[in-house]
Amino acid sequence: MKYDVIVVGGGPSGLMAAIAAGEQGARVLLLDKGEKLGRKLAISGGGRCNVTNRLPVEEIIKHIPGNGRFLYSAFSVFNNEDIIRFFEKLGIKLKEEDHGRMFPVTDKAQSVVDALIEQLKKYKVHIRTNTPVSKVLYHEDKVQGVILKTGEQIDTKSLVLAVGGKSVPHTGSTGDGYAWAKAAGHTITELYPTEVPITSNEPFIKNKTLQGLALRDVALSVLNPKGKTVITHTMDMLFTHFGISGPAVLRCSQYVVKTLKKFNVDSVTVSIDALPSMNEEEIFQFVLKETKAEPKKAIKNILKGFLPERYLLFLLEKNQIDLQVTSANLSHESIRSFAKDCKQFQFDVNGTLPIEKAFVTGGGVSVKEIHPKEMSSKFMNGLYFCGEILDIHGYTGGYNITSALVTGRLAGVNAGKYSKRPSDTMV
Repeated sequence: MKYDVIVVGGGPSGLMAAIAAGEQGARVLLLDKGEKLGRKLAISGGGRCNVTNRLPVEEIIKHIPGNGRFLYSAFSVFNNEDIIRFFEKLGIKLKEEDHGRMFPVTDKAQSVVDALIEQLKKYKVHIRTNTPVSKVLYHEDKVQGVILKTGEQIDTKSLVLAVGGKSVPHTGSTGDGYAWAKAAGHTITELYPTEVPITSNEPFIKNKTLQGLALRDVALSVLNPKGKTVITHTMDMLFTHFGISGPAVLRCSQYVVKTLKKFNVDSVTVSIDALPSMNEEEIFQFVLKETKAEPKKAIKNILKGFLPERYLLFLLEKNQIDLQVTSANLSHESIRSFAKDCKQFQFDVNGTLPIEKAFVTGGGVSVKEIHPKEMSSKFMNGLYFCGEILDIHGYTGGYNITSALVTGRLAGVNAGKYSKRPSDTMV
């Protein structure tokens, strides 16, 4: 059997591509190796599905540190506001939350998945789940078709690879597409985990001293071996039994990976500023004033509420300040060292959890080899890429799904149009 367009992968970009190709009047086959379509969508945003972000395009691109600028051309065709309109036309009303994040008012990711599947049915897209592809066939610089694991061959004029990266493998993203892209002549840039918890061998981590402690609105920085700040993100974070996690940590994680590699070192330093709104001198003066105001009170009681209790006690003990000490017995030197730790508590980290535990894959099919307004291969006629298989990655907050839906839309539209061209004009 022959199709105009085959889309491999039923994640956000694949669903969007199949719908867009169907809109062009193409006969579309959507293949997914799993039992259900939209598995990654269904667990995104904590099961609520953060479908896009309403920040201006310029801001969105800043939040996609992995080749976000490549998407300027794509956004000129289909952008985040178009995504919002697309879903609202499907009857999915959206609401805006903090930092521009857009969620369905139902707070249920499944309602988004169901609406997309209804669109597939509307355009008579043929869906085959539990159908893994083993090989992509190319002939004379054109896509020819796919061979399934069963040995069945299906021919097509256009092929959209939307198989994801290597992160969150239980949703089907196991890196299948890289070999198929390579076979078409594409470069796969080095893969690495992004948006992933960071690991550390520091004694206080190993001893679980702070395990489970969340710090709100702290500034977390990654430092290079020369002590220079590589990146800083101000958000929440969490201490774990293996290291650190939480939004600020996820955003810093790719810079830990890159700094370790760039300097060829086993560990790098991170620094926590627990009080970004105060400088070190202000903290010193505040502690001095408070202790003088209540000279008979223990330091741990004077500073109650200044920092989360466990973190406060940890920093006092780190600076060898007796928790019961009163101002009369508290040296200026120890107050200064405590104030410094409030602003820059530094410790070593040695990497991240593996790529399979990451939310997003860094690296992938080189965007230099992709036409930015079409998502088509520069090497193989009828071949299109979208979503996480591309070397594009953003922070969490709707940026990766935005990239997936936008690239999926363009890949599907153009694959559909290409398949409708007479064969003798296909060059």
